[in-house]
Amino acid sequence: MNSPKEAIILCGGLGTRLKSVLPNLPKPMAPIKNKPFLAFVLEYLKRQNIKKVILAVSYKYDIIQNYFQNSYLNMEIVYSIEDKPLGTGGAIMEALKFVDQNSVYILNGDTIFDINLNNLKLDDSKICIALKHMNNFDRYGSVNIDKNHNITAFNEKKFTPDGFINGGIYLITKDIFDIFNLQNKFSFEEFFQNNFLALKARACVFDDYFIDIGIPQDYQAFIDIN
Repeated sequence: MNSPKEAIILCGGLGTRLKSVLPNLPKPMAPIKNKPFLAFVLEYLKRQNIKKVILAVSYKYDIIQNYFQNSYLNMEIVYSIEDKPLGTGGAIMEALKFVDQNSVYILNGDTIFDINLNNLKLDDSKICIALKHMNNFDRYGSVNIDKNHNITAFNEKKFTPDGFINGGIYLITKDIFDIFNLQNKFSFEEFFQNNFLALKARACVFDDYFIDIGIPQDYQAFIDIN
């Protein structure tokens, strides 16, 4: 199967932990010198040969829409607008209505993981997740995989000397939710952790650059290198 040319970016977060340094802006619009963080995510997708991006937006979405309009770097930009917050799962389910292909990449609007998207493969699974290898961490839960890269367990946040974390990039089939009876509002992370066996979830491990600007010190660190 050819790699998809479409991506959904989750842009609906309130940025609660960044409120001290980022009042009144959606988190993906956090300024990095002279442009928003989301511009860096879109530049990454352009390098990955993505042609169409669906922005799943909610909080103050007009700020995002006014900046990026309907095209950016010659990529088509489409807006999936939540009237009320749907959670990450509900946001993805709504955004899938705008997807033309049978599979699509999912990314977070506050994270960059500089991987080669072509390395994510579904085979006969409904989802493939990009994992990041990390040492000595306690801010993230970890993920266990077997030698065939099938996911075998999710672990709660605790100090982990050596492990894999969810890098926040997924390749999913468009019909991933079809056999499940789901509410309009739900967490994609919880759905994934509860159903990874039914989804035949697999993973691909990367060691590329990773940044999550969800807390002020990491936001500042990204500003410093740009």
